[in-house]
This record gives sequence, structure tokens and C-alpha cells, in this order.
Amino acid sequence: MIDPQLQGITWIKTKYAAQDLQVTRLDNKKMIHTIELCIQSGKPCMLENLQNSIDAVLQPVYARAIMWKGKSAVIKMGDKELSLAPGFKLIMHTKLSNPHYPPEIQAECTLINFTVTEKGLEDQLLALIVKKERPDLASEKERLVKQQNEFKITLKNLEADLLFRLVNQQGDILEEIELIENLEKSKALSTEIKEKVEIAKQTSIMIDEASEQYRPAAERGALVYFMMIELTKIHSFYKFSLDSFINVINRAIDIVAVEMAPPAKPPPAEGEEPA
Repeated sequence: MIDPQLQGITWIKTKYAAQDLQVTRLDNKKMIHTIELCIQSGKPCMLENLQNSIDAVLQPVYARAIMWKGKSAVIKMGDKELSLAPGFKLIMHTKLSNPHYPPEIQAECTLINFTVTEKGLEDQLLALIVKKERPDLASEKERLVKQQNEFKITLKNLEADLLFRLVNQQGDILEEIELIENLEKSKALSTEIKEKVEIAKQTSIMIDEASEQYRPAAERGALVYFMMIELTKIHSFYKFSLDSFINVINRAIDIVAVEMAPPAKPPPAEGEEPA
């Protein structure tokens, strides 16, 4: 996982937190022990901050050199044979933007590039600005996305239930009143969902059009960040974190919001009626 801005590692830690993700490094003395425990217990494990070399002892793991003894899956790591529990995952993370690993490693591993592009950062900043400036639009957009996902799940469940009933139907289908009623209900629900999806699409277009008004600010923010990271070519001292940059953006929006707010009216003088 190529992740110079450390956004991917944050997402991975959140995604696998419920599965007790174990995080370690190559320079950790207990690294081998941690990976062995994860293999045998079925927990996900992440090696963070890798450089251009990977310890050869990990080769059987990332190469998926699985042996079978009866019905048990085994991985030989060093001089130990470890039973492979379901659920084990090895995630290798690097902050290098252009790592150079041997071809065999690239062939045996799935490469995921989390490097932020200028366009990607622009979209992130646009969502951030809209959330600060127009929380009503941001919450409505989030509600629509959640609703669309629920619709997809509902339609998939209806389809699976219908196929199950048809496969397991015995006798004449036309004589099964319950099955016909279920088909009618599924058809009505499917039609209702399609109508709601069309309404949601129109609402989403309106929200996107309103959000686009803040696009120039997001473009400028993305441009400034990528200009700043180019300064590392001058000296490593000029290295900026994306998280820190986003914090600066948040502070800037708050400062502008305070400055643009209308001044508070002074209290009426004694004996004077309020306006």
C-alpha cells in the first residue's frame, strides 16, 4: 500500500479496528512474534513504514506459500510451521511515493496506491468546505448516499428471495397463492424504489450544482498544497503533512466565517427603546 499522505493507513486502521488489527514495523523486535500470532489467530496484521527492502523471512507469507496437512492450511515461516487461521491478512504499508521493490514482490502482492492526486485533493477539499459552509447540503448528500446503498441492498435481497422461492417451488407455480402474492409485493416495492431513486438523482444534481459554487476555493487549496510539497526538492526541512494542511484549511474557513459575520448591534442606551 503506497500511502505518502497517510490517508490509507488511517482508513485501514478504522476498517479493521473491530477485528483487532495488529500494527508493527520491521525494526520492531517482536515483529516476527506478532505476525506468527496473527497467522494462528486469524487477525489482520499491518507492517507500516516499509522502505525499499522487505525481510526475506516474510516471503512465504506474502507469496502465499500455503501447504496442506490433511484439512489444515499451514505456512512455514522460518523453522516453524504455523496453522493458517481464516481471516488473516497481511497489509504492508510504505510512505515512499515511488518505491522500488523486486519484480517478484510486485507480482505476488496486490498493489494499492493511495497517493493523493491534485484532482482527488480538490474533491476532498470541496467536500470539506461544503461541510463547513453548507452543513445542510453535506448532510443531505450523506443521507442520499446512505439511502441509495440501502435501496441496492433491498433489491438484492428481493432478487435472492425470489430466486430461492422459484428454485424450491414444487408443483404448479400458478397454484401457489403465497408465491404469487410475494411476486406482486416484490414488484410493487421494486417500482417504489425506482421512483425514489429517480427523485434522489434529481436532488443529488441540485446539491452538486450548489456545491460547485465552492469549487474555486477547493482548486486553489489543492494547488497551494502541491506547490508546498514541491519545496522538499529544495530541502527535506520543507515537508508538509496533508493532515496539517487540512487543519490549516479548517482554521482559515473559521477565521473567514468570523470576519464575514455581521457585527453585533450595541445594546440600547438606558431609557432608549430597542430598535
